[in-house]
Amino acid sequence: MKTVRRLLYRDIVASVLFVAGAFLSLFFFIDFVDQLERVGRGGYTLARALRFSLFELPGHFYEFFPIAVLIGAIYSLARLAQSSEFTILRTGGLGPGRALGLLAGLGLAFALVTFVVGDYIAPVSERLAVQVKEASRGSSLLGRSGAWLKERRDGADGERSFSVHVGGTAPQGQLSGVRVFEFNADGRLVERLAARSASVGDDGYWRLLDVERTTWPPVGSTEGVRTEQLASYAWPSTLASDTVAAAVLPLSTMSTVELWRYTSHLAANEQAAQRHEIQFWKRALYPFACLVMVALALPFAYMHARSGGVSLRVFGGILLGISFVLLNNVAHHLGMLRDWTPWVAAAVPSVVYLLLSLAAFGWLVRYR
Repeated sequence: MKTVRRLLYRDIVASVLFVAGAFLSLFFFIDFVDQLERVGRGGYTLARALRFSLFELPGHFYEFFPIAVLIGAIYSLARLAQSSEFTILRTGGLGPGRALGLLAGLGLAFALVTFVVGDYIAPVSERLAVQVKEASRGSSLLGRSGAWLKERRDGADGERSFSVHVGGTAPQGQLSGVRVFEFNADGRLVERLAARSASVGDDGYWRLLDVERTTWPPVGSTEGVRTEQLASYAWPSTLASDTVAAAVLPLSTMSTVELWRYTSHLAANEQAAQRHEIQFWKRALYPFACLVMVALALPFAYMHARSGGVSLRVFGGILLGISFVLLNNVAHHLGMLRDWTPWVAAAVPSVVYLLLSLAAFGWLVRYR
C-alpha cells in the first residue's frame, strides 16, 4: 500500500503544483498589466506595480488552490485510467473505500496548505499590497461613507456610547478625517471631536491632531454650545489598533481569528455583523474545499477510456471548478440577502458538491 500511496501522491501533487503555477502566472500577468496604466501617476513606479502584483499572489493562491487541486487530480487520475494503470491498481486490491481514504488523506494535506496560506501569508501580503497603493496616493479613501466603529464605556453619570467615523487611511498607519460622537445614557449628543488625522496608541489613547472640539451643555443648563480648536488631543478609547485595522482594511487582510474577534466586537456593540460572520465561516470552512475537490476528481478514475480523453475530462473539471466558485459567491450574497444562518451560507457549496461527488462515485463503482 505504501507503493500505491507513493505513486498516487507523487503524480497528483506534481499535477496540482503545475496547475497552481499556471494559475499564479496568469493572475500575475493580469494584475501587472492592470497596474501598468497607473504607472507614472502620483509617483507610482513600475517597481511598485511589480511589487503589488507579487503581493497579490498569495491571495490568488488561497482563492484558486482548491480549483487547482480539482484540475490537477482529475488530470492525474484520468491519465492513470487512460493508461490502464488505475485498473491494474484496482485488480491489485485498491478498492473504492481504500482509494477514497487515500485521496482523503491527500485532501487534508492540501487543506492544511490552504489554511496556512489563507491565515498567515495572504493577510500579510494583502496589507503590503494596500500599503503599496496608499504610498502612491498619499491616503486611501474608505468609500463614500467611510468606516464606522462603536464603543461603550461606563461613566460617572451612566453609560456613554461613542460613534467613530474614519474617512481614510495614510501609508504610515494614520487615520484621516476622524470624527468622534459621544452620547450620554439618554442618547443625547454631548460632545463631538473632528480631527484632521489620528493615530491609535498602545496605551489606550488615540492621538488626534488639528482637532475641533464641540461640547453641548446638559439639559436645563443656560450655557451655550462651546467650540474650541486644539492642536492635539488624547482621546481615551478601548478600541485597539487591531479592531480599527479590521474596520478600515479590506476583509482579505483579515485572518480567521481576526474575523472572529471583529465579529464579536460588532455583535457586542449592536452593529450589523452578518457580512463578517459569513466571511468568518467561509474562511474557516474554505480549506475543507480541497477534500471536496479530491472527492470530485475520484469518479474520473473509474470512467472507461471510451468515455472521453484526458483533455475532455480536464475541461469538465475546469467547468466544475468554475461552477463551484460561482455557487460559492452566490451563496455568500444570498446568505446576506435572505439572512441565512452564517455557517449554512458558507457550507452550502461544499456540501452540495461533496454529495454530488459521492453520488457519482457510488454510481460509477456499482454500475460501471
